[in-house]
Amino acid sequence: MRTIVLWVLEGVLCHPAWASDDLPEVKSKSAIVIDAETGAEIFSKNADEIRAIASTTKIFVAMAVRAKGVDLDSWTKITKDDAKCARGGSRTRLDVGDEFRNEDLLRAMLIASDNRAPSALGRACGWEPDDLVEAMNAIAKQLHLTRTHFTDPTGLRGNVSTAREMALALRAALADDKLREIMGDDFQEVVAKGHRRGIGYGSTNQPLIAKKYDVIGGKTGYTEAAGYCFITAARFQGREVVMAFLGAEGKQTRFADFNRVAAWVERGSPGAKATVARAKKAPPRVDVEISGRVEK
Repeated sequence: MRTIVLWVLEGVLCHPAWASDDLPEVKSKSAIVIDAETGAEIFSKNADEIRAIASTTKIFVAMAVRAKGVDLDSWTKITKDDAKCARGGSRTRLDVGDEFRNEDLLRAMLIASDNRAPSALGRACGWEPDDLVEAMNAIAKQLHLTRTHFTDPTGLRGNVSTAREMALALRAALADDKLREIMGDDFQEVVAKGHRRGIGYGSTNQPLIAKKYDVIGGKTGYTEAAGYCFITAARFQGREVVMAFLGAEGKQTRFADFNRVAAWVERGSPGAKATVARAKKAPPRVDVEISGRVEK
């Protein structure tokens, strides 16, 4: 387990923690909080505004390859095509020519957002990048996410959704026990075939690392077009809540938003549209079989 990282929460000292009507002050441009079990909306701010979503995209890659039945124990080689798909993103640690287990590629992608992992995972399913994008759009369609659309597997170019639909998507992704396990890790080491030394991946989910709240897991993202994004789930007194924050202007703002909302939920969500309650229906699971190119 890695050493806990502390950070300064932007705006906490300069602004009141609560809005005048006792709702949390959320600075991200779009946000939503839903009950993970019932899907009921607890809080929202511009939740249906279509926005770029950056690397939060990658939960759809994970759902698509899991629906396809990717062999988690098989090895996939990183190629120059993967490097091309990742161009323009943050530094990668998956070297061209090295082979990694597919489960470790999922870890690299979901824990630390390595941009060479999505296309490699797609290839493990027999897909070219365009086929993977079609499969991701098929997942969105299955989940009835009508404002979500993908043109790129990494999130670096063009993908859009809404805070509401990203919260619903994360809810579905966390219904997969393997994805829940991976997104709940704050650190994992992956090892390339034939190598002794591992590659350490630390989570970009700062509230998960801080452990002030019982964070289940989620995904971060950033591009200039999207701003700073954060989708996550957390548990409060045994009840699970999913949150999405899109379009924050500062890197720490999305995490400060999470902390303000989490404190509000702990206080009983005064002024909420719905209370956090026990499930009346289970979250949807992605269980369709996807093969080949999917019709638009």
